[in-house]
Amino acid sequence: MDQIIRPLLKENRLHGDTMLPLGVYENQYMPGGKGFDCHWHEETEFLLVLEGEVLFQVDTEYFTVKAGEAVFIDGGDIHAALDVLGDTPCRMTAIVFDAGWLESGSFDAVQKDYISPLLERKKTFPRRILPASGWEKGLLIHLHTIIHAYHKKQPGFEIRIKALLMLMLGELSGEEGRACDRSEALHSDATRVDRLKTVIVYMHNHYHRAIRLRELADQIPMSEGQFNRFFKSMTRSTPIEYLNAYRIRKAGEYLSASDKKISAIAMDVGFDNLSYFIKVFRQTMRCTPSEFRKKHGLRPEQSG
Repeated sequence: MDQIIRPLLKENRLHGDTMLPLGVYENQYMPGGKGFDCHWHEETEFLLVLEGEVLFQVDTEYFTVKAGEAVFIDGGDIHAALDVLGDTPCRMTAIVFDAGWLESGSFDAVQKDYISPLLERKKTFPRRILPASGWEKGLLIHLHTIIHAYHKKQPGFEIRIKALLMLMLGELSGEEGRACDRSEALHSDATRVDRLKTVIVYMHNHYHRAIRLRELADQIPMSEGQFNRFFKSMTRSTPIEYLNAYRIRKAGEYLSASDKKISAIAMDVGFDNLSYFIKVFRQTMRCTPSEFRKKHGLRPEQSG
């Protein structure tokens, strides 16, 4: 599925399958635009930037990631690619996997000293992995090798990928100071993230109808002005901008999967004015709903 119509926020998709709980996904985002919106999943993720530069968010941290660098995301962390920087597209590859897949069959030294601390966020990878030191360069090489092995799928690729992830844990534990302890995040930050999750989940459950700002603010609760400032500080967009962007992406799913009238789809995703829906759709997707449907292989809506 095209990257601009992927499901957002709490992902319920299965990455890989029960035999290989790992998926690799490639995406490209245009300069001057946004990457992907705030979301989270229970799985662990490495995100490798292959080209371009992007402003990234993980929970309450914001930082720039460039080509040749990677981001590590612990399971459950909210993350987003907020803005594509510079004049070139940003191309990135995500490796998403269930870290429990690495667990030992018994409580051995590997489980005690490496796997359990990773799962408990006591000895985990740095947020940004830069080619600034030998061990970090080693991690980046391993990520490229994992991506190559996943796409080639030659016999034995599963054990090769698992072995590479274990080697990365070995690199992390090679010297004192490499691993990060995020088991006790600042309480204030954890509270802010939980509040953000609460209100965006509410948006995703009720996007199909009119939602007032007061209704959203009551979910936390905050005053409307306080809530508006809080939401923008966390996502770099207003609540209405975020809600409309989510509605448009849901509309993209419907347009690509059915021949339902565009006016009906606009109503289904919470727009009661067709002209406004088309205006917001064009701003978000850089094309009209009809052009989007045509691009995705379905016939344009028939008039009459």
